[in-house]
Amino acid sequence: MEICSMKIDSKITSRFAHNVITSRAVNRGNVPKEVFFDVELPKTAFITNFSMTIDGVTYPGTIKEKEAAKKQYEKAVSRGQTAGLVKASGRKTEKFTVSVNIKAASTVTFELTYEELLKRQFGKYEMFIKVKPKQLVKDFEIEVDIFEPQGIAELEAEGTFITNELQNTIKKTFSGKKGHISFKPTLDQQRTCANCSESVLDGDFTVRYDVKRTTPDNLQIVNGYFVHFFAPTNLPKLSKNIIFVLDTSGSMSGREIEQTKEALLKILDDIKEDDFFNIILFDSEISTWKETLIKATPENLDEARKFVQHISAQGLTNLHGGLMRGIDILNAAHEENLVPKRSASIIIMLTDGQPNVGLSNTHEIENAVKKAIDGRYTLYNLGFGSGVDYGFLERMALENKGLARRIYPDSDAALQLQGFYDEVSNPMLIDVELNYPENEISDLTTNSFKHFYDGSEIVVAGRFVDSNQNYLSVDVRGEGAHNALSYTTEQGAEQTAQAFQEQQYIFGEYIERLWAYLTIEQLLEKRITATGEEKENLTAQALALSLLYKFVTPLTSMVVTKPEENDNEEGIADKPTEASPLYYTSASAPTWYTSVDGDPHFIISVPQKKDALCFNINENPGIILNLINDSVTGITVNGELIGDKRANSDAKIQNTYFGKLGIANKHLGVKLTVTPETITIQNGDEKTGFTWLDSVTLQQAGLTLIINRKKNLVLSMGGGASFVVVLHQVWKKHPLHQDFLGLYTLKSDKLSEQTHGLLGQFFQPIDFTILEIHPGSDPKKPDATMVVKNNELIVTRGWQKDYRRDPAHGVDIPCWFVHDNGAGLIDGVHTDYIVSSLF
Repeated sequence: MEICSMKIDSKITSRFAHNVITSRAVNRGNVPKEVFFDVELPKTAFITNFSMTIDGVTYPGTIKEKEAAKKQYEKAVSRGQTAGLVKASGRKTEKFTVSVNIKAASTVTFELTYEELLKRQFGKYEMFIKVKPKQLVKDFEIEVDIFEPQGIAELEAEGTFITNELQNTIKKTFSGKKGHISFKPTLDQQRTCANCSESVLDGDFTVRYDVKRTTPDNLQIVNGYFVHFFAPTNLPKLSKNIIFVLDTSGSMSGREIEQTKEALLKILDDIKEDDFFNIILFDSEISTWKETLIKATPENLDEARKFVQHISAQGLTNLHGGLMRGIDILNAAHEENLVPKRSASIIIMLTDGQPNVGLSNTHEIENAVKKAIDGRYTLYNLGFGSGVDYGFLERMALENKGLARRIYPDSDAALQLQGFYDEVSNPMLIDVELNYPENEISDLTTNSFKHFYDGSEIVVAGRFVDSNQNYLSVDVRGEGAHNALSYTTEQGAEQTAQAFQEQQYIFGEYIERLWAYLTIEQLLEKRITATGEEKENLTAQALALSLLYKFVTPLTSMVVTKPEENDNEEGIADKPTEASPLYYTSASAPTWYTSVDGDPHFIISVPQKKDALCFNINENPGIILNLINDSVTGITVNGELIGDKRANSDAKIQNTYFGKLGIANKHLGVKLTVTPETITIQNGDEKTGFTWLDSVTLQQAGLTLIINRKKNLVLSMGGGASFVVVLHQVWKKHPLHQDFLGLYTLKSDKLSEQTHGLLGQFFQPIDFTILEIHPGSDPKKPDATMVVKNNELIVTRGWQKDYRRDPAHGVDIPCWFVHDNGAGLIDGVHTDYIVSSLF
């Protein structure tokens, strides 16, 4: 297949970007070939259109309500078709992929359109385009046209792949209200070397610009809609009161805590002398650097640096206790007038796990934090890695006028942390309100903001009651460093119209679409924290606008029909979200942990594939299986199987469950025996016993144990590796079943690479490939060929239950099921893991 041309055409009008990617391919062979159209687009963008044109026949995408599209998806999967088209693919992007079979000598043209509102950060608007054609393209072009009624003050473009030879191929001009960028490398300029056939085009192409500002405001009115951009300059900076609330539990040990310390030391270098700050650490206990907020004098900053250098990680995660201590310190500082009245109060909380000591119910934590903050401070939640409950962090931040951000556990994690701090380190105004005449405006986007930060911009859009109205006044209020900001400004539509007469390439009703984009984005955000009828209303509004303006949002899907030889094949394009990925599109998977539960079902998390594998082990009651064995850390976990009270004569395989677990750390000399009735700790000759009716938090000899009464226990055994044991209780008079246990591993990366066992062997990354999805014996569960460990296995798409958070009902985890006791997936055969005793 040859890609003849690829054009990326971007039109930016008043910060709103409309991008069209067009790619044309031809099959130069003499047999049918499959061609792929792969595009990575920003997570902040909404797809609005897609079509394929094959030999003059166009196959358009249609946008539908998600539930309707999901039914089509399941139907397609049951026919053995791979239908998911969009998946998360990195920190800032999601990937849209379509493949289609093309006859010999035939051509196909793909066209994808997406839109986004560019946000101002550090004084510039930024748009990035992912460039990755994967082959030399005869006609490759990026064209960006910008029109800004305020005038363009600066414009720059760069590419991560731009070599010295390619530097001159970026053409850039701007004058007055217009800017233009083009990038059109020749075939030879695309080559990695003079005679190479590989393309150098692989990376990000980024456009940055800013507009001229003679006043803080810019109002634009077009055809019954308005947008108001607010970005005052040259204001004195507000002092800030900032509390860092940091997770120092055992799971943060190693690189994560070192990166956190590195970032915090750099942040301390940037804190200004007018600021006040404090540092709170939470693990099983809560510790603070100082009892009150402290002024950022050079002496105090030096003392804080010494404190940070001595931070270490151990114990469990009392997230609620850490946050409440931070809020108490801020409350006291304001009540005792320790901080300036005109100042911005901010809490930045960082965690890599989930609350498991103290108050651990996330909904109760959300309610307690919201009540304690009471709208006075902004809470920013940073989730380190994939072990966090991102939905919980996001809800709690949004309820307290902040936001959540995922920190990726890579080598640049310290820079990510520092970069986030830089975004919020320069508050200029607090309690900003932009008020418009109520009787003139309907459907107004958010118009009150807790903080305005230097280098950012506030955007408000709305619809006029009278679509012919062509003027607007706005009342602006906010609190600055020295005094209140209060003024009224107004603008008429004729000024906007005059500006737009000067150029030809505005797309459609751009202000109306900007208003729709912003409204949908904010409705979806409000929906995260809403419940009941309010959530239903927000969902209905966002869905109606998504369908009306043809945006692919988390509530809609695009159905793409592909021509196939026998039948039209359908694909579904969805919008993944950070907190609740759409597993049925293979977009991403919910956070789960490698575990064994039920009779017994093993679930193997494969985070790099955003998927899971699962298998069962069928053995007789009384058999003991080695689950985890790590000679380096000394940790072992074995489990003894129990059966039902009586055998089921009709069943080919008898149900078995884990009725006893033995968890040991030979380096610490500690053994823990868990049954559905008792928990026993043996440390040398000393024994301590508990029952499941106890509520216990215990720390001794490098071991931390929390028993959550009649629910689960959380165990940390030195080095940060920790486990959750879930208790399953059945009705005592049940004629068949009896109580049993489930085991979930948290932070398995804290165990060594030598770790083995039925579960332990999967703590190191495992790779697999899924081929040839086809209908199985159950129409809802397709089969496939899996290539793993050089074995070809027939596997089945199904679900297993994760009971870690909800022991009664569990959560369905989608996974590829490996038959025959995991044969071909596990090392050796399952009988190799049978051991003679619990320890």
